[in-house]
Amino acid sequence: MPKVTVLLPVRNAAPTLEEAVQSILCQTLKDIELIAVDDGSSDGSLAIMRRLARSDGRVRVMTQGPLGIVAALNAGLGAASSALVARMDADDRSHPERLERQIALAEARRDLAVVGCLVECVSGGGLTDGMRQYEQWLNSVVTHEDVVREIFVESPFAHPSVLLRRDAVLAVGGYRAGPFPEDYDLWLRLYAAGYRMAKVPLVLLEWRDGPHRLSRTDPRYSVQAFRRLKAEYLTSVFLKGQKEVQMCGAGPLARAMALELYARGVRVVRHLDVDPRKVGRRLKTGAVVVHWSEVRHLRDMPMVCAVGQRGARPRIRAELVGIGFQEGVDFVFVQ
Repeated sequence: MPKVTVLLPVRNAAPTLEEAVQSILCQTLKDIELIAVDDGSSDGSLAIMRRLARSDGRVRVMTQGPLGIVAALNAGLGAASSALVARMDADDRSHPERLERQIALAEARRDLAVVGCLVECVSGGGLTDGMRQYEQWLNSVVTHEDVVREIFVESPFAHPSVLLRRDAVLAVGGYRAGPFPEDYDLWLRLYAAGYRMAKVPLVLLEWRDGPHRLSRTDPRYSVQAFRRLKAEYLTSVFLKGQKEVQMCGAGPLARAMALELYARGVRVVRHLDVDPRKVGRRLKTGAVVVHWSEVRHLRDMPMVCAVGQRGARPRIRAELVGIGFQEGVDFVFVQ
């Protein structure tokens, strides 16, 4: 049995596929298998994979579809020989020590169901400011405590950077298909089930960003799809059993999240905001806006903090903790 199975779904990735595969085959850890699942490619990707499999017995090729990435991931997960499964995408590049480092952490920390790593975002056309900010945030989320604190802000792992315990993924139902990002949905289900997640604090993956990446072109990865998924797990985990909630923020982000919560049976009673122009207004959901200075007297219900201003989260967190609120119990941040 190999130490780790690397799961690589592929559709029409001929220009970058061989480099991605070689970055796995050239790992310092040699005891691996790589399962490449071709999802109906039409550009020669399948021929490349079969050639690589003929030259290295550690490569196995499966074909399907096109049925989509979730079907490809579940097919590879079902065929994996190892209890540890690493993800890889066909346009990224793993650093040579990636798997060795991640397995070392997984073996030292048997409680971890997900072991990620830091990433370097690369783009031929240069990174956008938004992507640079996301990379910075992503690489600041390292410990399990970081992941839990930030789980409703954004997806805390780059999907192709993770090492997974196969039994934990199967225990929560494998990958789930739907109008949402399949990776973020998996992290949220593992979180809801009480599994622990962390990262090797080293950059071990070059994560390619580009205009044709699935996360930029598919509606399952839209801002609205992420928001709906956050609301689903907010109401089933943090707000379980709650019918009313207060919200920090009264801007577009907070109002959009309030509507999602309302659709799931949780009513936002009030919004707290520092903008005097908003104070006293009654919003579409019926909630009233009160001034943030009243927060120390408003402890009758949990708080969802939805503020988009850069740098606002640390300030709000410090103030709430300073007056005795407990993060994850009394309040949580969303983005």
